[in-house]
Amino acid sequence: MRHGKKINHLGRKAAHRKAMLANLACSLIEHKRIKTTLAKGKALRKYVEPMITRSKNDTTHNRRVIFGYLQNKHAINELFGDISSKVADRPGGYTRILKIGHRQGDGAEMCIIELVDYNQDMLNAPTEAKKKTRRGRRKKKEEGTATPPVETTAEEAVEETTDAVENAAEEVVNDATDTVEDAAKDVADAAEDAVDGDKDA
Repeated sequence: MRHGKKINHLGRKAAHRKAMLANLACSLIEHKRIKTTLAKGKALRKYVEPMITRSKNDTTHNRRVIFGYLQNKHAINELFGDISSKVADRPGGYTRILKIGHRQGDGAEMCIIELVDYNQDMLNAPTEAKKKTRRGRRKKKEEGTATPPVETTAEEAVEETTDAVENAAEEVVNDATDTVEDAAKDVADAAEDAVDGDKDA
C-alpha cells in the first residue's frame, strides 16, 4: 500500500534528493532539454515548474528564493531572463515529458523532459483539421444526371430513420395480421369438418 506517499523518494535521503533535483533543474534551464529516467523526470517537473511560475515576477525576493534551491547564478540569470519572457503568456504546463523506452542494462524507463516553448518542431507543426463525418444515408443518383452531393442535417437523418422504422413496423403488423387471419380460417375449416363428421356418424 502507498498510503500517504505524496512524493517519490527516488531511493535517496532528503539531502541527496534535493541536491539531485537542483542539479537536474539547472541542467534543464541551461540546455532546455535533458534525458533522464521517467521517475526523476516526473519528480523534476513538480520541482521546476513552480520556479518557472515564480520567475515571471522578476523581483529580488523571488530571485533569492529560487537561488536558495538552485545555488547557481547562471541558472538564475537564464531563468529570469530568456525563459521568463518566453513563458510569459503560458498559464502553467511549461515542461513536456516524452517517453523513449527502456535503458539497456537495468531496464529503467527513460524519458526526455524539455521546455515546451523551446521545441520549435512541435510549435511549427501544422495542426490537422478533423474531417467532418455524416451519419445520414446518401440518396441514390438518377441515371444520366449528376447531382451534387447533398449534406443531410441531423434533423433530416432523424426523420429518415423514423420513416424507415414506421414502414418496417407497418410491414410487421400487416404480416402478423395476415398470419392470424389465415390461422383463424384454418381453425374454422377444421371445426366445420369436425361438425360434418359428427353429423355423418
